[in-house]
Amino acid sequence: MRYYRYGALCLALAAVLVIYAVNRTEPPAREDDRQPRISIKDNELDLLARAVHAEAKGEPYEGKVAVAAVILNRVDHPEFPNTIAGVIYEPLAFQVVANGTINQEPDEASRQAAYEALHGLDPTNGALYFYNPNKTQNQWIRSRPVLKTIGKHIFAG
Repeated sequence: MRYYRYGALCLALAAVLVIYAVNRTEPPAREDDRQPRISIKDNELDLLARAVHAEAKGEPYEGKVAVAAVILNRVDHPEFPNTIAGVIYEPLAFQVVANGTINQEPDEASRQAAYEALHGLDPTNGALYFYNPNKTQNQWIRSRPVLKTIGKHIFAG
């Protein structure tokens, strides 16, 4: 009788394992498995993170991702240079290039935000521009259609 109980227990355990194996779903893709939306050079992710850090310091994480997404949206757009460096260093495009803050070491949040945007996250819904309305008097940028406001930045098309 004793062996019968162990046999029944083993059989029940085997049944549970079979049910688990059949119903098991694949785990979600690891973050590293996602493909970047554009091909980049080794130093361009660092440059993107530096731009994010300089432009979005003090902004919420979503705002950091949004700044990176705008730069990448420009890379994809025919009216702008087709590389991250080309977009960032386009004359008069980013004040952080002119004032040198682009050269500051980015924090981890800026690096992660750049990575997330590179791998497809775009909280701006395709914006090509962003600005802080408290810091700009430029009427042209203010005339662009507003897509989203995140933190102190307005993201526009």
